[in-house]
Amino acid sequence: MTDWKAVFVGFLVGVVVSVFAFAIPVIGHIGAGLIGGFAAGYVAGGGIGSGAWHGLLAGALGGLVVAILLAIVVTVAGVAIGGPFGLLGGAGVFAIGAVIALLLAIDSAIGGAVGGLLN
Repeated sequence: MTDWKAVFVGFLVGVVVSVFAFAIPVIGHIGAGLIGGFAAGYVAGGGIGSGAWHGLLAGALGGLVVAILLAIVVTVAGVAIGGPFGLLGGAGVFAIGAVIALLLAIDSAIGGAVGGLLN
């Protein structure tokens, strides 16, 4: 069963660490995913599998939030500029963003597995 408190804690930790990750662009964002996933896995406990699941959800949640915000910006810009592609552009951006969010959540799953193991 999913512990949504653990997922939310991991998400918040990942967001806070991501703010500081801009100082070291590539390593910082990977580290933010690992730390956020670790927090989710540690809070959830239950071993490697449970920790990885909760870390994956926390990382994917962060990516989905970014995808939603980006889709809204593209939709509003598309409608403001005019033409029929405002809503379709936003939907396309969200679809691509959702796939990328799941791929980028792999580091959070790894961190979550370590956190679940150490709890």
